[in-house]
Amino acid sequence: MTVHAFEAETLDGKRQSLSEYAGKVLLIVNTASACGLTPQYEGLQRLYERFKDRGFEVLGFPCNQFAGQEPGTHEEIRQFCTLNYGVTFPMFAKVEVRGEGAHPLFRHLTGGDDELIPWNFTKFLVDREGRLVRRYDPKVTPDQLADDIEALL
Repeated sequence: MTVHAFEAETLDGKRQSLSEYAGKVLLIVNTASACGLTPQYEGLQRLYERFKDRGFEVLGFPCNQFAGQEPGTHEEIRQFCTLNYGVTFPMFAKVEVRGEGAHPLFRHLTGGDDELIPWNFTKFLVDREGRLVRRYDPKVTPDQLADDIEALL
């Protein structure tokens, strides 16, 4: 099974199949607006702008499971990301990434091992076929991923 087998709700409330991203390199990230790592949105946007024309997408999944750092509504999340960081990459509805309520996509990415998502801004690099290539800890900055993304493009 690949990430293309899953679907998720967008911030607009629409169901979207991740199969729409088949053939693209993906960086899937659990995000939060009130986290010490929130400025990583800026680096994620830079990566997106740098590589999007070559078949790269960043997919942001807001999560409120870590110290309540994503308390906003979907509209508040959208406004925050757009106004503060100029985010134009796809953002999805708030999800859980750990535990029994974890979104199936994140259960797939971690193989059910909750320890693989220790905090907000854990990143998963996925190849064009939808297979997980690598997981990055939250403190790994988006700029540090550029070479790995370039290698898959």
